[in-house]
Amino acid sequence: MKQIPLAIGFDPLATFDSFLPGSEANLRALEHLRRLPMPTAPVYLWGPSGSGKTHLLRGLAHACQQAGQRVGWFDPSFPCPWELAADWSLVVIDRCDELDAAAQQSAFTLFVEAATEGVQMACAGRLPPVDLPLRDDLRTRLGWGPVFAMQPLGESETRAALRRESDRRGIRLTDEVMDHLLTRFPRDLKHLMALLDRLDEFSLSRSRTITVPLVRAMLAEEGDPL
Repeated sequence: MKQIPLAIGFDPLATFDSFLPGSEANLRALEHLRRLPMPTAPVYLWGPSGSGKTHLLRGLAHACQQAGQRVGWFDPSFPCPWELAADWSLVVIDRCDELDAAAQQSAFTLFVEAATEGVQMACAGRLPPVDLPLRDDLRTRLGWGPVFAMQPLGESETRAALRRESDRRGIRLTDEVMDHLLTRFPRDLKHLMALLDRLDEFSLSRSRTITVPLVRAMLAEEGDPL
C-alpha cells in the first residue's frame, strides 16, 4: 500500500496547468478531470507510453492534495494486497495493462470498497478496457465510466514542451541541440524529460553548456548506442 504524502514523491511539474494537450482528445480528458465532481464514475485513460496518461493522473492527485484531500496511488510495482485507507478521497491505479493476478484481485477489491465508501477511482493503461488482458470483472469496472483515448504530442507540441521545460530550468538548448534530440531519441515526453535531467546533471558536473558534442560525450560515457 502507498499513500502519497502531500508535496512528497511527486514531480512538481505534473499538474493540470503544466499539461500540454496537443490534440482535442487530450484536451477533453484534461477538462473532464479538471471539473471532476468527486465521487463520480471511475475515469480511465488509455494510450501509448508518453501520451500523458500518468501526467494527468498525477495532476488529478495534485489537485486533490491541494484541496487537503488524501490520495492512494498504486501500480504493478506495489506489493499486494492493496488496502483502502479510511481517509482517502481518490485512488489511482496506473499501468493497468501490466497487473498480474494478485494485483488484479487487489484492484478489484479496491473498486468494490471505493464504491461502498464513496471514493473516486482514476486509472490508466496502454489499452482500452475491452482489450486489457485482465479478469472480466475488473475489466468491466475499468470501463464503467468515461474512457479517454490519449494521443502522443506532434513534433511541434513536443518541441514546445521541451523548450518550456528547459527554459524553466535555465537551460539553454540551441536549435541544433533541439533538432538532434528530436531526431535521435524517442519523442515521447517521458523519455525526453529523463534525457533532459541527464543532460542537465552532466553539463553542470563539467561546467559546460549543452551542445551536440556534449550530448554525444554523455552518451559515450554512459555506453548508450544513441
